[in-house]
Parts: sequence; structure tokens; C-alpha cells
Amino acid sequence: MPRTSMPRADILAELRQDEPFDLLIIGGGATGCGIALDAANRGLKVALVEKQDFAEGTSSRSTKLVHGGVRYLEMAVKHLDRVQYNLVRDGLHERGILLNNAPHLACRLPLVTPLYRWLDIPYIYAGLKLYDLLAGKRGLGRSRLLSRREALRRFPLLRAEGLKAGVLYYDGQFNDARMALTLAMTAREQGALVVNDVAAVELLKEGRRLVGATLEEQQTGERFTLRARGIINATGPFVDSIRRFDAPNAEPILEASSGIHIVLDERFAPPDTGLMIPKTEDGRVLFVLPWEGHALIGTTDEPAEVREHPRPLEEEIAYLLRHVGRYFNLQVTLGDVKSAWCGLRPLVRDPKASDTARLARDHVIEVSSSGLLTIAGGKWTTYRKMAQDAVDHAVRVFGLNPLRDCGTEQLPLIGAGGERQVIEAELREEFGLSTDLSGHLYHAYGDRAPDVARLAAGGLAARLDANHPFIEAEVVYAARFEMAVHAVDVLARRLPLALLDRDAARRAASRVLELLAGELGWDAERHSREAALVEERLREGL
Repeated sequence: MPRTSMPRADILAELRQDEPFDLLIIGGGATGCGIALDAANRGLKVALVEKQDFAEGTSSRSTKLVHGGVRYLEMAVKHLDRVQYNLVRDGLHERGILLNNAPHLACRLPLVTPLYRWLDIPYIYAGLKLYDLLAGKRGLGRSRLLSRREALRRFPLLRAEGLKAGVLYYDGQFNDARMALTLAMTAREQGALVVNDVAAVELLKEGRRLVGATLEEQQTGERFTLRARGIINATGPFVDSIRRFDAPNAEPILEASSGIHIVLDERFAPPDTGLMIPKTEDGRVLFVLPWEGHALIGTTDEPAEVREHPRPLEEEIAYLLRHVGRYFNLQVTLGDVKSAWCGLRPLVRDPKASDTARLARDHVIEVSSSGLLTIAGGKWTTYRKMAQDAVDHAVRVFGLNPLRDCGTEQLPLIGAGGERQVIEAELREEFGLSTDLSGHLYHAYGDRAPDVARLAAGGLAARLDANHPFIEAEVVYAARFEMAVHAVDVLARRLPLALLDRDAARRAASRVLELLAGELGWDAERHSREAALVEERLREGL
């Protein structure tokens, strides 16, 4: 049986076996899932556990951009900072790989930078041409100057008063939550045992060396031991918590900053062009992006306490609305906000940095005296390189014997086969789906979209909400084939409904709960707990 179809109980049974794994990876975000895929592809025996859901934390709360980092390039040039320069170079290289290996989940996005001062034109234009140059053959399109008229044509809501010109450049956009899930599923297909809702609660030592961990299944509270030759801590903002399992007095290696995003309806952004404001009043970068038929706006960058499910604060939402109002010819109010969420960025500590915006997004790898390998920092775009670096390091440190070298640079992810036009045509002609449904299913599932359509044809074609292209079949598919454990897993990550429109997610919740209860065998008590959890997450933070 393909591991992507293995029942959860069978996965847990295999994790309980006595024979040690080569690697135990703790953390199921971008980095952890990328490491699991890389290691499994090399032929290593791999287990990954995630305390909550895949990408439930930082990895599903990004700006949805696959980018080299325009701001980092500016820092590199201004401060002759090689770390920032390398981050941009690697990001642009990895951007091309991600778009190539997951074309259903990622695409090219044109962005406009409006310029309101004549002096800004040569500065911004030169910076973006350097961005193109660093991208090289993996570039997505050439940056160019836009006249005032063309800038307004591409982004009609731009404030026209004082606008001098614009610059057009290109980056990538993607579905971050589904990307993490797809990495996890591809890792399973490559032979890894990957499971969510299982926490590492203790690290086990023999003498001074780590030999495994005590794991806890979150639903039942059952604990069991997993032995491994090497343990990788890839828990994002929570890496210091795992490090303290190993060494209670370990000095922290990360600081966290919070970034919030808000979602407005489609009238605030054209469907095919984003907006990048290079510098707000306090030096931040602001994006207004089309995303899933809505306008996504972010982000902030403030020091933050590490906690699960951080909440977007009213003053942070007001900050974004205030800045949007400065650049739009349209009044934007709190009533226009359909959803908001907050994510934590794990930033490598630098005591010399004056604020979190200056902390390096590059990643670091640390190995403790007992053998805990921690990877920290980085960003979504460079997840694959981070994974390669971590596995290379693990092979050396733990004395592992992979069957082959890293092969992820040219490894298509699940769903990447087939041509978009052919798949969407099949969905419309064979299954009678509308254009918006066929487009949505392709972008979420790629060449596996017909599998979802077959479920829909069996009586599950109804939309979960009339205003969104998400259907009942996707809920059942998520439970059977995508490791969904909770209703909020479906509403916030298998589908982005809660991220787009919290009121719509509330309306859809009862049907999602009903479908999952039937698939997963929930009793009345479990059903009630799940309903309460959905409401809590929608109210307090996804």
C-alpha cells in the first residue's frame, strides 16, 4: 500500500517498532517536512512527528510569496552584508526550483512598486535590475519602468496624487499550507513515516548521547518510545524549547518577531498583479497581493513572545489599514477585513541588532554535545536548501549511510505531473465542474484533482459556502488521504477558507464537522470538542 494511503493507526504501529530509525525529525513545518523528504529520498529510514498539524504555526502564516527578498538585497548593498547577499542569491535560485517542482502550487506574480518621488526612480529601478541579475537564468521576467498611466492601469486603486512612475518586477506566489502538506505527503511516498498530532515530550539518552525520544499521541495521551541514530530539531520558533529538553540551561539561539496579515475582498487588488511598497513610515515593506480571489495585505514586524496560535492585535491591524489608506484611492476600514492572522518568524539571535527587522533570516545549524541537531532561522523560499544542509550535516555527525546524494533539486512533488490546461479541461468536460472549481482543484491538487472530482461525482459536489470554490469532496479527501485529524486542519490548511473569510468558515463548519465525524468515526463527545476548537481558533487565532 502506498504510504500516502496508509491509515493513521498503521503509521503509529510502525513508529512503535523496536528497530531504530536513521533520523527522527521533530517539527512538521516547511523545514521539517523538507528534511524528511530529502532524507527519505536519499534512502534513509526517517520518522517525522508534528505536535499539531503540518504547517499549523509559522509555515501557514506567510505572505505567500516565493522570493529572494528585495529588502535583504537593499541591506546587503547598503551595509556590504554578505549574509544578506547570500540570502538573496540563494532565495532567487531556490525560487526557481520551487516553481518548477510544484507548478500547481506556485506561479509567477507581477508586482508594481509605485514611486512618488523623482529621486526614488533610479534607486528602486537599479535595485530591482540587480535583483534580476542575481536571478540569472532562473529569472521570472525583466524588471522595467512604468509610466504613471501604466502603473495606474495595472493597479487602478493606487493613489494617483503625486505618483511619478512605477517599477514592474516579478516574484513567485504559492499556497504555503498545501506546500508543507505536499512535502509531507511526498516524503511519505519516498518511504518516510510522517505523522501529525504526535508530540515529542522527552529526549532519551544512554550515557551522554541521545538515542531517541518519548512520543505522545495527542488524542489518546498514549506514550511510546522511538529510537533513532540522530534527532533533528526543526520546530521553528520553538527550537529553544526542544533544546532545553536536551540541556535545560541551554542559551536561546532565536528571537521571534510577529507578522500579521489581513484579507480584504477582491476589489482591493487586481487578480493578476501585486503591489510592493518598499518603505513605510518605520522602514517596513508592505505588500498588497491577489490571493485566492481576495486581497492579502501584510506584514508587520515586531518583537514577540513565542507562543502557540498568536493573535493579531488591533493596533497591528490598524497599522496595516492606515498604510493601505495612504496608497489607495479608496477608504479602507476595519469592517472591510474578512480575516486576519498572526505568525511568528524565527530569527537567529544577534545581540548587536537594534530591531527584529535587522536580524538575519539565514539559517544556522547547531549540534549539541549529546547529539541534538538543531536547524533554525531561514525562510520558506529556501526550505529545500535548508533541508539539504541539515541532512548533509546529519549524515556526517551521525555516521549515516545514505544510498544516494541529495536529489531534491529536480524532484517533482506530488501533484506536479500533467499539464494544467489538460487537467482543468478534464475536470470541466468529464466531471461537469465549473471554471472556478476546476481552476481551484488544479491549483490545490495538481494531477490528483481528478481523484477529488470522482469523490464529488459520488454525491459530494456541493460547495461548503456559496461564495467560495471549496466543495464537500475535499473534506472527505483530506480525511482519507491528507492526514487531517481535526476540523480546523481542513478549514484553515487543507482549504484556506478560514484564512480568507472567517464568517464563511463558521457557516461551513457544521457540514465539515459532519463529514469528518462520518469519516473518522467521531462520537458525540469528540464532535462537540471539535466544534468548540473550531470556534476557539476562529475567535482567538488560527
